[in-house]
Amino acid sequence: MEPYHNVCEEGNSLYLEKYHQVREINNLKDFINGSCELYRDLTAFLVKDRKGGEYREIKYHELKADIDALGTKLIDLGLSGKRIAVIGDNCYDWVVAYFAVANGTGTVVPLDKELSKEELLKLLDAAECSAIFYTKAYKTMLAEKKLSFQFEIALYDDQHEEENENDIRNLIANGRKLLREGDQRFLSAEIKDDAMCSMIFTSGTTGTPKAVMLSHKNIASNIMNTAKIFKIDMSDRALSILPIHHTFESTVGIMGPLFQGGSIAFFEGLKYLNKNLLEAKCTLLVGVPLIFENIYSKIWKTAKKEKKEKALKAAISFNRTLNIVGIDMHKALFKSVYKPFGGRLRIILSGAAALDPKVVRGFHELGFKFAQGYGLTETAPLIAGTPDFVSDRYKKAGSCGPAIPQGEIKIDSPNEDGIGEILYRGPNVMLGYYNMPEETEAVMRDGWFATGDLGFLDANGWVYITGRKKNVIVTKTGKNIYPEEIEAYLAKIPYIEECMVYGTDSEEDGDTIVSVQIRPNMEAITERLGENPPDEEIYRLLRDKVGDVNMQIPNYKRIRHVAIRKTEFIKTTTKKIKRMDNLDLLESDVFTLE
Repeated sequence: MEPYHNVCEEGNSLYLEKYHQVREINNLKDFINGSCELYRDLTAFLVKDRKGGEYREIKYHELKADIDALGTKLIDLGLSGKRIAVIGDNCYDWVVAYFAVANGTGTVVPLDKELSKEELLKLLDAAECSAIFYTKAYKTMLAEKKLSFQFEIALYDDQHEEENENDIRNLIANGRKLLREGDQRFLSAEIKDDAMCSMIFTSGTTGTPKAVMLSHKNIASNIMNTAKIFKIDMSDRALSILPIHHTFESTVGIMGPLFQGGSIAFFEGLKYLNKNLLEAKCTLLVGVPLIFENIYSKIWKTAKKEKKEKALKAAISFNRTLNIVGIDMHKALFKSVYKPFGGRLRIILSGAAALDPKVVRGFHELGFKFAQGYGLTETAPLIAGTPDFVSDRYKKAGSCGPAIPQGEIKIDSPNEDGIGEILYRGPNVMLGYYNMPEETEAVMRDGWFATGDLGFLDANGWVYITGRKKNVIVTKTGKNIYPEEIEAYLAKIPYIEECMVYGTDSEEDGDTIVSVQIRPNMEAITERLGENPPDEEIYRLLRDKVGDVNMQIPNYKRIRHVAIRKTEFIKTTTKKIKRMDNLDLLESDVFTLE
């Protein structure tokens, strides 16, 4: 059966007339210059000069002035055409460094702030970097690295070192002086739309990190396509919480609001999430499923603790009835839900991994505009997303939406259930992996990018992700088992915090059996078993609950081996479990009676 897919270059015909109108940009310089002209005196960023202090506004025209000054100084230092890395916590100067490099100096190399010293030095060599911008935490890690230049970013303005000529603030000041003297080298630098502007190392859950080469066109087209399906206006303000080197945060969380005249505030850490949402009066939150699952769980825990659970359920039911006749009273009915988040939060964008459909529907019922996106670093990143103008998003809560307007999705070799590998093509597909022609060739098939993800498309072209191709468990009889499907069942068990399903060889007949590692939810377990329950009791409780799940699925998919983790799962910075890294555990890390 030929799968349904979108029409390339024209987008999904069902929504062609509904896409939001956006301005055309060809590269990141177009993007920054256009936004700073259109929204000149509006707030672009909110920053803190000291931790715990008050937010200070930075206007769009100030952003452009800082980028132009820094870019001018970098060229003056002889860095034109060079590769320059950026690493550190999310902050305004990280953004300035990114655009100062990409928009006329050279190629920017955003690096994961969770890298070890060995990994950091290795990736700097692999990318052939000549310079690096870094926050203070990385100073000692870089001490032995012989780079032409090392530039320091002050996370807070009160950390700025006036005597350090390589401090980013001093570089910007020197760049301003050069501009006043008539230096036009950065301002007049020609941008080639198809040229590489960014090199990003994948933070995949398997394999060796690869350097993804993205062009100006790749990122610019993704900015436009994201804006076509989800509108942000000039009054919207995002709170930046995801690692800024990650393409979902960079393209959707930072560039998305800037493209449409919104603003971004930087948070001080997860424990300050609610405080920063309140202080900055944020309306938009871009994050990963783990964050939103925790927020949703906290809403209901608070309602239960305050004995308002029944009242909240009744309010949801009442508002659902009103919605049928076109009345929406969520602001009045759920005022207590919105208050802890600053009272203005209205838009939630989730990406990087699949989210429980129940949580998606739950946020919709509470009046939030909730959207899911699907993408990869190799596609800058978005290839599908739930449009904000489609009324049946609630019914399709398990989907990541149709392909973006200029994209096309199809399913390769679908099985009897329509499940196969997801292939994609569009203007945002990478130039390739740096210095890895064989790896590039392996993922490109006649112009289509092979995502490595498995899924299917419904009749309207909405994509549903069922798992990773590499994760599939294949039995001796040729049956395919998708770990993510079983994990979705297990996620409903309140005593399980997180889990990972995988295949192991049976000692009895050599066939592959389904195994699971579980990190228990000790708060829920303590409520059930009391304080400090022995390992054996925790194991039996979870084993019984796994047994209940086994009764709901076919025999060949049933879990035969259960291991209880005593340690956290090893994860990427976007909180995805690294499957291969978690398979080899020490005896002290797990507990099992099998």
